[in-house]
Amino acid sequence: MTMQTKQAIQWIIDKLREDQTSDGSWDYAFETGILTDAYMIVLIRTLELKDKEELIKGLAGRILSKQRDNGTWKLFPDEKNEGNLALTVESYYALLYSGYYLENDARLLSAKEFIKANGGLENVNIYTKIMLAITGQYKWPALFPIPVEVMLLPLSFPVNFYQLSVYGRTNLAPILILSEKKFSKMTPLSPDLSDLYTDRSKDEEWAFPMEYRSIFSTIDQGVKNLIGLPAQLHSMAMDQAKSYMLDRLEPDGTFYSYFSSTFLMIYALLSLGHPKNDPVILKAMQGLLSMKTEIEGFPHIQFTTANLWNTSLISTALQAAGVPSDDPLILNANRYLLKRQHVKFGDWVIHNPQGEPGGWGFSNINTMNPDMDDTTASLRALREQAVENSSVLEAWDKGTLWLCTMQNDDGGWASFEKNIRNQWIAILPIEKAEYMFSDPSSADLTGRTLEFFGNYTTLPKSDPLIKRAVNWLLSNQESDGSWYSRWGICYINGTWAAVTGLRAAGMPTNNRAIHSAANWIKSIQNTDGGWGESCLSDIQKKYVPLQTSTLTDTSWALEILMNAEQQLSKEIRDGVQYLLCSVKKEDWTTEYPKGQAMSGTFYIHYHSYRLIFPLLALAHYREKYEEDEGI
Repeated sequence: MTMQTKQAIQWIIDKLREDQTSDGSWDYAFETGILTDAYMIVLIRTLELKDKEELIKGLAGRILSKQRDNGTWKLFPDEKNEGNLALTVESYYALLYSGYYLENDARLLSAKEFIKANGGLENVNIYTKIMLAITGQYKWPALFPIPVEVMLLPLSFPVNFYQLSVYGRTNLAPILILSEKKFSKMTPLSPDLSDLYTDRSKDEEWAFPMEYRSIFSTIDQGVKNLIGLPAQLHSMAMDQAKSYMLDRLEPDGTFYSYFSSTFLMIYALLSLGHPKNDPVILKAMQGLLSMKTEIEGFPHIQFTTANLWNTSLISTALQAAGVPSDDPLILNANRYLLKRQHVKFGDWVIHNPQGEPGGWGFSNINTMNPDMDDTTASLRALREQAVENSSVLEAWDKGTLWLCTMQNDDGGWASFEKNIRNQWIAILPIEKAEYMFSDPSSADLTGRTLEFFGNYTTLPKSDPLIKRAVNWLLSNQESDGSWYSRWGICYINGTWAAVTGLRAAGMPTNNRAIHSAANWIKSIQNTDGGWGESCLSDIQKKYVPLQTSTLTDTSWALEILMNAEQQLSKEIRDGVQYLLCSVKKEDWTTEYPKGQAMSGTFYIHYHSYRLIFPLLALAHYREKYEEDEGI
């Protein structure tokens, strides 16, 4: 039965009110497939934790529940080919290592057949190879393409550690230690994956292209210019890599609150001689375990928690839908946000020395790694209270000022840092290096930050900050009228951010860029009135339709059209009708990933999105077209 707009809005508000936790946040899952579940099984077995058998059984059950009929695993339902090789290897390995499934299990035999038919262990990506190497299933290469001495190169050197993104640094620091140590640790329960090689003679070949030699040579030359003997420099670099990790532990013991970096850090500490029961390792492990959530009756280890991101977006959406800022629902949410504003200097200050702390981070316990998106989202949520409360206004001013100082020289905004973009990153001999190690300006971050300044502050539209951001977006529009999103899937998300940002900056609807974007989004509308985009867009770098509609995509598309057009159009009415007909549905489309962290490797299903963005779209529709009684 189709709801009316008012009914649908109220249903979502009631659902959100019911789901708010006692601390004021929303802890909807940050679901990242089964990769972290598989790695957690491997980690528990490595540390030989005897009290985690029920968790291992549950994680293994979740992995098996996602296996396809042909024995493989995929990152998303419409991923090309029969299955994803790396994910199938990781799942197969974890199930064997769990000890609850044997090689002759029919489900594992079918996975094994796929792995061998698709090139075996030699053909997986470098990240999977690293995990296999540190757990005794793969040989380290004689020479890793990035030596640990990169830790010592000064900021003035063209290739240095801090010209990599913060996400890349947190993962690379432990990898450098592990590769230098050629660390490998097996246990009595370690399975034997040697029969998954198609050519064992190639197991030391990591397929680094010839281009990497120029990077290595550049780094090598820089190291030779440092003062000190090679052995001393090597020891100093190893100490620097270790300090980089330990100096950035969050209160829960995790390394920057990420699963991957904490996983790698634990192995790096083991390689340096730390015992398995070292307090740092045990606390880090507890931090990872605290990220456990439950989905469909199975445990899932989140890559990180999304409480702050969820809460800031939900508070803003609820206020847009008419919930007053003094409602306990909003007061409790905003109290949670205010407690988590950053007061520490993080790595961001290296490229922004004039900045002062004031941003917000993504996870529940993030204290030193703020980002633009969480900062603008939190500030939007706090705007109404800042008008009336001096302490909130102080927090508001600090956050807004930090954002201003983080604008890149090209006029855009990146995710975490300022001016982190180097052409040489593209030729690093690591798959998807541009995603892991670079943090350039992007349409999604620039658009959303611009929308914040345009709609929530009194900054004049003529201010150079605004004008430079507008120019960046205009110069980065695709030829079909869309924009590419770094963190969302993908062109619908980027176009939504860009159009709402440009309109907030004062751009008229008859501007060619806005008109082109509106025409593009109309051209990809589905016959049911909705929109849907495949994760393949992210891989192919062009729009790929999902062939069905989703609530989140439809909400983003409606926001584009409601900002781009003055009049209520058939496309808008049809899109709203889709939301009203589908707002309560639960199927594979409501579980489809809407975020990506690393193209072709790691995708995100935000459990909060199916509520947040329909609520925002319907609230904005009601506000703009309240005279329309037909819906």
